[in-house]
Amino acid sequence: MDSIEDVLKKLPVAAGFFAGFEERLIDVPDGQIFCRIGGSGPALLMLHGYPQTSAMWHLVAPKLAEHYTVICADLRGYGRSHKPATVEDHYSYSKRAMGNDMIAFMDALGHDRFLMGTHDRGSRVGHRMALDHPDRVIALATLDIAPTREMYREGDSAFAQTYWHWYWLTQPAPFPETLIGADPDFYLMKKCGGAAAGMKPFYQQSFGEYLKYFRDPAAIHACCEDYRAGYTIDIAHDDADEGRKVAQPMLALWGANGAIEKHFDCLALWRERAENVQGHALPGAHYLAEEVPDLVVKEFLEFFGEYGK
Repeated sequence: MDSIEDVLKKLPVAAGFFAGFEERLIDVPDGQIFCRIGGSGPALLMLHGYPQTSAMWHLVAPKLAEHYTVICADLRGYGRSHKPATVEDHYSYSKRAMGNDMIAFMDALGHDRFLMGTHDRGSRVGHRMALDHPDRVIALATLDIAPTREMYREGDSAFAQTYWHWYWLTQPAPFPETLIGADPDFYLMKKCGGAAAGMKPFYQQSFGEYLKYFRDPAAIHACCEDYRAGYTIDIAHDDADEGRKVAQPMLALWGANGAIEKHFDCLALWRERAENVQGHALPGAHYLAEEVPDLVVKEFLEFFGEYGK
C-alpha cells in the first residue's frame, strides 16, 4: 500500500485554491467557527460533510462567488472550528447545537437571512436549521443525503455494508476513537477513497487539509459524537417535530453511482419531511462537489437564482 506521502503526491494540484477568499475565525457563544468568505451579493452559507472541512467547496465556491457572498464554514468538531466537550445525551454534537452555532455565526457576520448549500453531515445541520429557524433560512440545497431518521428506518443489511461508519461510529467511546486514532491516515483514505470514485475527486490542498485536521484526537472524537447524536438525540428531535415539515424550497441532489441512489427513494423520503422539494441524481457518487463541480454550480445557480434575489 502506498504511503500517505505517495498518495498526496499522486493527487493533482488545484489551481487558484480559494483565490480571492478571506479566512476568518468568528466568535460564537461556545467557541470559534473557522470560515472562508468570498464574493458579493446575497449570503450563501456552505456546510461540508464527514470527514472533511470547508475545503471541499474549493471547486464550487469561487464560481458561486461571482453571484453571492459565499461563506464556507467548518462545522463544530471539524477542521479549525471549536470542539466542545461531550455530554451524556450527545446534545453538544446534535444537529440543533451545530445549527445554533451557524445561526450565531451568521449573526456575527451580519446576515439575517441566507441561502444554504450543503453536503452530507452539513445537509443534516441545514435540515435542522430550516426547521428550527424558518425565518433565517431562505432555501436549502442538499448533496447526497436523505433525511437521517428515515435512512435509519429504511436501511437494510446491504446499506449497512456500504455505510458501515453510520453504525460503527455510534459505538460507545472510546472504541471507534481508539481504532481510528491508531492510524487516522489509513482510515481517512479508506473512508474517502472507498467510494465509487476512489481518490479521483481529491486534490493535494483539499485532501491534505482533511488529513491535517482529522489527525487531531479531539476531531476524531467529535466526529464520532456527531454520529452518536445522529443515532439518538437527532432522531428524538425529529420525532418531536412529527407532522411539521420544512416549508422552505429544497433542492435534493444525489449521486447516480452512490448509496443513496442504490438503497433509497431520495425524493420520497424528503417529501416526508419537506413541503416543497425537487431534485434528481447527478452522474457521480458521494463527493459531488469535488467529482462534478460544474454540474453542482449549475444546479445551485438555477435553484438559488429563483429565491436569492
